[in-house]
Amino acid sequence: MIEQAYRVGEAWGIAVWCQDEASPFSTSPYPGAAWRPIEQPARQPHEYLRQGTAKVLTLCHPATGEVRVKGVRSVTNAVLHTWLKAELLTILATLPAPTDLTPRTEQRPAWEHWQHGLSRKPSLSAALPPLRLILIWDNQVGHHTPDLMCWLFAHGVIPVFTPIGGSWLNMAESIQRILKRRALEGTHPQSPEEIICWLEAKACGWNQHPTPFVWGGKRHERRQRAKRRRLGGSGATATYLPGDPLVSKTQAHIIAHRNGLQYI
Repeated sequence: MIEQAYRVGEAWGIAVWCQDEASPFSTSPYPGAAWRPIEQPARQPHEYLRQGTAKVLTLCHPATGEVRVKGVRSVTNAVLHTWLKAELLTILATLPAPTDLTPRTEQRPAWEHWQHGLSRKPSLSAALPPLRLILIWDNQVGHHTPDLMCWLFAHGVIPVFTPIGGSWLNMAESIQRILKRRALEGTHPQSPEEIICWLEAKACGWNQHPTPFVWGGKRHERRQRAKRRRLGGSGATATYLPGDPLVSKTQAHIIAHRNGLQYI
């Protein structure tokens, strides 16, 4: 059902958003690139003081790549629900007005379609508005409170929960990894406020040129390309051996010739 939401939800006129809370980020050194442009290995202190942790509330729109984040020190239901409701109201205000004239008492089939296969289905209200947004998020206790469920249903939002052990189906985790890498790799933050500032700044930068997330895209090819070019622009260089599976036979012959070897 989650895969169907990613593939056809937007085509059916239903916005699809993902929500997740990023893991706690501590005030410790974060590893980065192995080499610097000055051709010296990067170094980090082996001792540090724990000044607390920071978390990031994330809403991601896979179709456009847009991300909405807020850094916090703790994620209680009061913090999460207040932020989520405010963000969803802003998102719903930007969506086209519903054109479905079906009475509210006959909207149930459209909602029940997105509950198919769920082991834990929230009880739907008797009268439902037109379905406008699908919210994909993790199956946590704080996401099932009756007050929050009733609020979502009243505003045309249906939650689709990831199964146990299936949090990787939530594309919000993908953008969280990108933001963490851009904001924290190779740094040593001294306070949670500094972590929050860096993550929110990178999110703003990302939204200037967002990249859509495509379900079933060429993730493996991108990872292989990143491995080959990880050292680009630094003082270190990479040499591919003839046996490298990423190197074609023609390239292998050239590499072997340059290194005084014979390619067999």
